[in-house]
Amino acid sequence: MTVSERPVAVPPVDEPAVGMVVQFGLLAALAAGVGLGPAGWLLGSAYALTTWLLLSHALRRSGRYVLGPANQVTLARATLVGGVAALVADSFRGHTPIAVLVTLATVALALDAVDGQVARRTGSTSALGARFDMEVDAFLILVLSAFVASSLGPWVLAIGALRYVFVVAARVLPWLRAALPPRFSRKTVAALQGIMLVVAVSGILPRPLAIAWVGLALAMLVWSFARDVAWLWRARPRPLGGKIQDLSRHAPAAVRS
Repeated sequence: MTVSERPVAVPPVDEPAVGMVVQFGLLAALAAGVGLGPAGWLLGSAYALTTWLLLSHALRRSGRYVLGPANQVTLARATLVGGVAALVADSFRGHTPIAVLVTLATVALALDAVDGQVARRTGSTSALGARFDMEVDAFLILVLSAFVASSLGPWVLAIGALRYVFVVAARVLPWLRAALPPRFSRKTVAALQGIMLVVAVSGILPRPLAIAWVGLALAMLVWSFARDVAWLWRARPRPLGGKIQDLSRHAPAAVRS
């Protein structure tokens, strides 16, 4: 076999970098279609760069070279969320294309059901994929709550902030980092947050009903977190006969962190 006949190894495509390029393409499309001011460009660009850096680092740490089909869907979701974030940042100058904002957020929420199905059907579930999916969800809820808070009041920000408060608290209180048992109600409450916030963003509800609607979303989320914190408190390691008894070690992987 001559040198020219030897198979040439093709380096894998840098998918996080491709995602960043697509993100800037979406920002450019939004700028051309509905207008995007400096705040939108700034947040959208920071989001694109941060996603690229963090995802590239996570891939290297996991020893992976490609994202896989499920994570590619999540990357598409992340791109849409970047567009939502840019529009929300731009909304504070009084320019808000609600229809575009609702469309991007709705498609991102719909794809949340797709990436999990793809992961299970292709056997490509992973800790990286679960964390990536969770962070995209959390950031979308945060930016949607920020938009709704601008009209209903700063209390709405608690919906987007609760998860991050939990993560920070877990840095201080190690027992909060223990594994949680899987609960369908937890997943349902988390999924409803995005749906209920998008309805509030659309403006179809009169203000009193919108306040009650978003208040219900917050109440459900507080209940879900409070129940998990109570479970973690009861399962925290305790001294028992001179040894530490860790009740949480029998539970599956944590879902909050």
